[in-house]
Amino acid sequence: MSRTNRVVLPLVVACALAACSPTQTPDDRAVCDAYSAQRSRVEVVADGTITRLFGVAQGRVSPHEGFLMRLASGCSLVVRVEANTDFTGPIPLREGQSVAVKGEYEYYPGGGVVHWTHRDPRGRHEGGYISSGGQVYE
Repeated sequence: MSRTNRVVLPLVVACALAACSPTQTPDDRAVCDAYSAQRSRVEVVADGTITRLFGVAQGRVSPHEGFLMRLASGCSLVVRVEANTDFTGPIPLREGQSVAVKGEYEYYPGGGVVHWTHRDPRGRHEGGYISSGGQVYE
């Protein structure tokens, strides 16, 4: 194997693996901007620390697990995060735990909510996730 191949091949493999990764780089500023502008239906990727757990409760259609997350950067906003446990299953979370989420942000004066943190079985909505402790829940 040539010197060039020994250098290039690992880079190609690393890039391919990164492209397959379901997680994206968090941009907490996008959540802060949506909150400030009172905008909803904004796709976001954010990270932060869990400040409160709500557990699993029956939603309008299916059970959802919820928690509050203080954003890691951008602003000191606390947002509610909801996951449909029919898709994600129960997620082992604890207060103080770091977490990253991808979903749709909806504004409300108390901080807003990030939902659609799972795949859409009908394929009409961009899929989201919750990532924590090296696990991704979709």
